[in-house]
Amino acid sequence: MNPELLQRSLDGRWADVRTSVREQMARFTPADPDLSREEYRARVLELMRALAKTGQPHRGFSPEYGGEGDVGGVVTSFQALGYGDLSLLVKAGVQWGLFGGAVQVLGTSRHHDEYLRKIMDGELLGCFAMTETGHGSDVQHLRTTATYDADSQEFVIDTPEPGARKDYIGNAARDGEMAVVFAQLVTQGSTHGVHAFLVPIRRDGTPAAGVTISDCGHKAGLNGVDNGRLTFSGVRVPREALLNRFADVAEDGTYSSSIENEGRRFFTMLGTLVRGRISVAGGAGSAAQKALTLAVRYAERRRQFADPATGQETAILDYRAHQRKLLPLLATTYALTYAQDDMVAEMHRLQKPGATPDEKAQRDLESRAAGLKAVSTWHATRTIQTCREACGGAGYLSENHLPALKADTDVFTTFEGDNTVLLQLLAKNLLGDYGKTVSRLSKVDLARFLGEQAVDAVAERTGLNRIRIPGRGLDPRSRAGQRALIADRSDHLLAGVARRLRPALKKGADQFGIFNAAQDHLLEAARAHVDTLVFDAFVAGIKRSDPSVRELLGRVCDLHALSVIERDRAWYLEHGRLTTAESRAVTTAVNDLCAELRPHARLLVDAFGIPEPWLACPLLSDPAAETTTENPAPALVG
Repeated sequence: MNPELLQRSLDGRWADVRTSVREQMARFTPADPDLSREEYRARVLELMRALAKTGQPHRGFSPEYGGEGDVGGVVTSFQALGYGDLSLLVKAGVQWGLFGGAVQVLGTSRHHDEYLRKIMDGELLGCFAMTETGHGSDVQHLRTTATYDADSQEFVIDTPEPGARKDYIGNAARDGEMAVVFAQLVTQGSTHGVHAFLVPIRRDGTPAAGVTISDCGHKAGLNGVDNGRLTFSGVRVPREALLNRFADVAEDGTYSSSIENEGRRFFTMLGTLVRGRISVAGGAGSAAQKALTLAVRYAERRRQFADPATGQETAILDYRAHQRKLLPLLATTYALTYAQDDMVAEMHRLQKPGATPDEKAQRDLESRAAGLKAVSTWHATRTIQTCREACGGAGYLSENHLPALKADTDVFTTFEGDNTVLLQLLAKNLLGDYGKTVSRLSKVDLARFLGEQAVDAVAERTGLNRIRIPGRGLDPRSRAGQRALIADRSDHLLAGVARRLRPALKKGADQFGIFNAAQDHLLEAARAHVDTLVFDAFVAGIKRSDPSVRELLGRVCDLHALSVIERDRAWYLEHGRLTTAESRAVTTAVNDLCAELRPHARLLVDAFGIPEPWLACPLLSDPAAETTTENPAPALVG
C-alpha cells in the first residue's frame, strides 16, 4: 500500500492546503514549557505575526482585499495548526476567524475598506466580545447595551451590571486593540436585539476611555492566549461602528433591517459565524490525531512482560486490552476526519464569495456544526486521556506533549458553545424538520404514519419490536446492516422524543416542565443523529479514495461502526434490535478487527501526516523504553 494515497484520502478536498501548512510548520517550533506566562504570550504573538507573513490567514478573505476567497481552505489550514501549539491555533482563530470573520460577514464595504487588510496582515489585533459572565450560551439575552444618541450620532456602549461583563475574551488581556462587541441595540426608546459593534479597547497600548480591562490569569491550558475581561462605561463609538449587513440605524435613530423578525434576524446573524464552531471541531480532531500517533508509536516500541513460550517481552500494542484502548478510538478519529471534511466543504459552498444565499442549507449547516463540534471535542477529550494512560508515567511528563494536549483541549468542550447546549440546538432543529415532514403528509399517509407509531409503541411495551437486517441474522461486517442499526436508533429516538413533547402543544400545558423532563431523551436523539452523519461521511470518503486503500479503510469503518453499536448495546437489546447472540457477535467482531488492524496501526497514524518536529519527544526516542533482553518465563505458583 502507498501510504501517501491513504494520507491523501484523509487530507480530503483541501489536501494541497494541508501539504502547504505542513511545510510551513517547521518554522513554528513549540514554545519552551518552562516559559513564564508573559513570555509564552509574547512567543505566541510572535508566531502569529510570522503566520500572517505566510499568507495562509489571507486565504479565506475576499480577493478584493488581497485574499483568495477560499473559506474552506483557511479553516483547513487553521485545523492543521492543531498538530503544533494549540495556543497559536486559538489566538490565530480569534484574530482571523472570529474577529476578522465577524467584520467580513457582518460588516459592509465601509468596514471592509477600512479594516480588513489591516486585520489580514496582523496590523490590527482584535477580539470577539460575545460571552458575558452571566450569559454564555444564551447569547440572545446578553445584557451589554449599545444606546444610540441621535444628537451626536454615536452609540454609547455600557455594561449595566456585573453579570454583563465580557468574559474569557481571547486577545483582550494583552494584545487586542479593537473588539467586535455584541450588545442589545437601543434606539428611540426601543430595543432591537443583539447586534455587533466595532469598539476600540486600547489606544497606544493603554485601555481606551471608559474601557476597563482585566486579565483572566493563569488557566488550566492555552496560557499563550491572553484571555481577559472587558467592561464599558459610556464608551462612545460612531454610528458607522455598527456592523450593518443585516440592520442599520439612520442618522435620526430610525432602525431598519432586511429581516423583519427579530428572532430570525438574530439566528441569521449568528449563522454566518458558524466558521468558529467548525474550526474548533477541526482543531480537536487534529489534537486527537496527534495523541493517537504518540500513543500508537509508543505502544509498538514499548515492551512489557515476557511470552512464556519465547521468553521475549511483548510489545504492549500486541495485547488485546491495549488494542481495545486505542484502535476503536483511532477508527472513530478517521470517521470524524471525513465528517469534518464534508462539513468544511458545505460551509465553503455556502460562504464563498458570490455564493447564492440558501437559508435552509445554512440552517442545516449550523445544526451539523453544532452536533459535530460537540461529538468531536468530547471524542478528543476521551482520546487524549486514554492515550495519556496508555503511555503510563511517560505520558504524564510535559516533555512528551500529552499533558499539554489534555490541558489545551479541555476547554474545547465549552467554548464556541457548551456541548450540551449545542446538542439541544441540534435536537430542536431536528424536531422542527420532523414536524414539517409530518405536516406535509397526505391524510392517507398521515393515518398510516400514526398507525405505525401506535404499533411501534405497543411493540416497545410487549418486546415484539424487532427489525430484521437483510439476510438471516446480523452480519457484523455488513455495511448495510451497520447503517440500518445506527440510523434506526436515530430515527426511533427522534420519533420517541417527538411523542413525549407533543403534550406541550396543548393550551395551558407546562411547556418548560415537559421539555425539561425529556432533556435526556432529547440529547440522546441528537447524539444518535450525529452518529449517522459520521458513518455516512466515512462511507462516502471511502468511495472517493484510491481503490488501493479502500479495503483497509473499509475495515477501519467496520471497527468504527461496530464500536458505536457496541457502545449502545443496552439500547439495542432493550428495544429488540439485537438478540443476545448478535450482541455478543458485535463484541467478537470488534476484537477480531482490532487484531486485523494491529499490523496496520503505525501506517494508520502515519497517514495523519503530522510533521516529525511536532512529534519529537523522549517518548518516541528514549532507548530505555525499548526492552530487548530476553526474560525467563515466570514460574507458575500453585
